[in-house]
Amino acid sequence: MAKKSVIQREKKRQKLEQKYHWIRRSLKKKISKVPSLSDKWEIHGKLESLPRNSSPTRLHRRCFSTGRPRANYRDFGLSGHILREMVHACLLPGATRSSW
Repeated sequence: MAKKSVIQREKKRQKLEQKYHWIRRSLKKKISKVPSLSDKWEIHGKLESLPRNSSPTRLHRRCFSTGRPRANYRDFGLSGHILREMVHACLLPGATRSSW
C-alpha cells in the first residue's frame, strides 16, 4: 500500500491538471498560429507561469486498490499483482488465466 500522502499528492495534481487543461490547450494553439517569434515568446512565458503540477506529464497512473505506481494495466486500473490475484479468484469477468 502506498503512503496516503503520496496518493493525496497525486489527486491534487489531477485536480490541478483538470483546472488548467483548457488554458494550457488554448495557449498551445495560439503558439502554433502566431507567426512572429516575439509573440511566441510572450505566449510561452504565460504557459510557463502556470503551476508545474498542472502539467499532464506530471500525472502518474496508480493502482485503484493499493495505490501502487508501477505495473499498471490501463484497462483495469489495477497493478499486475492485484490483477493476478483477482483473476485467480474469478472476480474479473472475461479475464482468463493462461495455461500451457
